[in-house]
Amino acid sequence: MSTSKEYLSFILEQLSSLDGISYRLMMGEYLIYYRDKVAAYICNGRFLVRPVPSAIKMLPKAEYDSISEGGRKKLLRVDDIDNREFLTHLFMAMYDELPESKSKKKKKADINSSA
Repeated sequence: MSTSKEYLSFILEQLSSLDGISYRLMMGEYLIYYRDKVAAYICNGRFLVRPVPSAIKMLPKAEYDSISEGGRKKLLRVDDIDNREFLTHLFMAMYDELPESKSKKKKKADINSSA
């Protein structure tokens, strides 16, 4: 079951006060980036954030969930998606703890070119 565009639009609207929010479609689901770092996932109509220490602290009763059934990557499910202020503070608190995004591999230099 993939996530609807309406749900994505709602989440993006909730995060609209933050600069640097973007998303990427991946196999019918969405990665949510905050200032070029993967902060959350939208999968099967669920909003899941990375379990960094600040998110765990701000979501003490959140259940852990995975992106797919049987998946090993455990994320925190955010149920209170109607609270725009909370979501904004959550993302701001998480930012410094999020891992840097892996950069795309640079093209190999032409072996015939000389430096």
